[in-house]
Amino acid sequence: ANQDKTNDDDKKEIERVTKEPNTLKLAHETTLEDHRELLKTHEKLSFENLNLEEEHGLLKEINDYLVKRVKEEFPKHCVDGEEGGYGKSKYVWVCDPVDGTAMYARHIPTSVFSLALVVDGQPQVGVVYDVWKDSLYSAVKGDGAYRNGQKISVSDIDFGDKRGVGNYDMWPNAPYNIYEAVEELNKSIYLVSIGSVIRACMAVAGGDFSFAIFPGTTHKNCDIAAAKVIVEETGGRVTDFNGEEQRYDCDINGAIISNKVVNKKLLETIKNYAKKRD
Repeated sequence: ANQDKTNDDDKKEIERVTKEPNTLKLAHETTLEDHRELLKTHEKLSFENLNLEEEHGLLKEINDYLVKRVKEEFPKHCVDGEEGGYGKSKYVWVCDPVDGTAMYARHIPTSVFSLALVVDGQPQVGVVYDVWKDSLYSAVKGDGAYRNGQKISVSDIDFGDKRGVGNYDMWPNAPYNIYEAVEELNKSIYLVSIGSVIRACMAVAGGDFSFAIFPGTTHKNCDIAAAKVIVEETGGRVTDFNGEEQRYDCDINGAIISNKVVNKKLLETIKNYAKKRD
C-alpha cells in the first residue's frame, strides 16, 4: 500500500512539474539565451584557429547559465550537462549546450541546443533549438510535439522508398562499430551523417528522415534525452541498441530513433551487423 501511495505521489508531482508554466518557460528561455551567446561568438571561431579552451569556456558558460536558472526556479532539481552539473535528484535537467561542435567550428549550420527535464530516468519535457533555421522544437509528454508552435509528426517512409533518408553517427573508438550495419542498410535507403545526432533526430520528428542511429554510451544521455520525448510525441520510437527502454539520467546503451514503419527491420539489422567494441 505504501508503495502504491509513493507511486501515486510521484505521478502527481511529475504532472505538477511538467504542467508548471515555469518548466517550459525555463527551457525555452535558456535555449534562446544560449544561442544568442553562440551567435555572438560564432564569427570569432574558425577551424584554422580553433581554440579548444575558448570553445570549452563558451560551453561551460552556457552550462553555468542553466545551473543558475534551475537553482532559481526549481531548487530541488539537479543538472546533468555535457559541461558539468550539480546536485542529485530524481528531477534532472539534462543539457547539451552545442551538439555538433565540429560542424559549429567549421561554420556548417547543423549544430543545435538540447535540454530535457528527466524525471526518475524518463524524459518528460524536451526542447531543441536550431538557431540557423530559427526552429524551436518542444514537447511535453502526453501533449504532442511542436516546431515553432506547429504540431509535427514522423513520416511513414519505409526502406525501398526513394524518398527515404537515414542518418548515422560514427567516430574513432565509438563503443559500437556500425559500419557493416550501415553498408547493409544502404542497400535500401539513402544514408547521410550530418554531424549532429540531435538535429538528425529532429529531422526524424519532423518527417524528413526515417531514422537515426547513434552508437554512443558514456554520458551520451545528454544527446538523446530531449529527442526521446520529442520523437515519441510525434509517433516515433526511441530505444537502446537492443530495442529496449533505458534511463536518461545516466549512461545509455546507444540509441535507435525512427518512425514505426522502419523500426523492426532497423533493429534487426543493428542486432545482426553492429559489433560492440571491447
